[in-house]
Amino acid sequence: MVRGMIRHKEEHRTSRIGWLRAAVLGANDGILSTASLVVGVAAAHSSRSSVIIAGVAGVVAGAMSMAAGEYVSVSSQADTERADLARERMELEEDNENEHKELASIYVGRGLEPALAKAVAAQLMKHDALGAHAQEELGISVNFTARPVQAALASAATFAAGGAMPLIIALTAPGTKLVGIVFGVTLVCLAGLGTLAALVGGAPIARAAVRVTFWGALAMGVTAAAGALFGAIV
Repeated sequence: MVRGMIRHKEEHRTSRIGWLRAAVLGANDGILSTASLVVGVAAAHSSRSSVIIAGVAGVVAGAMSMAAGEYVSVSSQADTERADLARERMELEEDNENEHKELASIYVGRGLEPALAKAVAAQLMKHDALGAHAQEELGISVNFTARPVQAALASAATFAAGGAMPLIIALTAPGTKLVGIVFGVTLVCLAGLGTLAALVGGAPIARAAVRVTFWGALAMGVTAAAGALFGAIV
């Protein structure tokens, strides 16, 4: 180790973006979708068994839908990344000199002197030409590489975990207070989820909590109104 140099490990939150996005989306959707479904069915004056059946069906269908949607979406991203990398690999093999100039020009655009930019580009391409071009030219980094299976499993698991909460309340809450209890506990859970996501991601806590709580209240309110109207018509 060179004297005078201090080595330290920095932990950046950007590496969490892939799984954090899928996990937060899955949990939020699981809580809100299932709670809205439970509230809507209960507001239509349905029996507790009907509410539970609807809730369980919603959790199963929602978890599978989230997994499939995430897998297809992230797979499309991964396919695009692979195609771009394959094209870049071919260009490096066929025209390495111009690729070197292209990388150097990127560093010049970022403020380096032309001679230094050329030297940096040469050094990086000697170490890992494809990796250097992938990150600097294509914006593909190891921290952001698409992982379809990971995203699908995270979404399905967190959706099911989130959806379990309204179901437990529907099983245990008094029938006459079921709608109000599910509504209130769901808002608390959504606020907690928003806070947790903000803490993990380093975002403003209050903004995240208020945002998820507001839209949760709106979704459940509209669903409850629709259920009450349907029940009244029937």
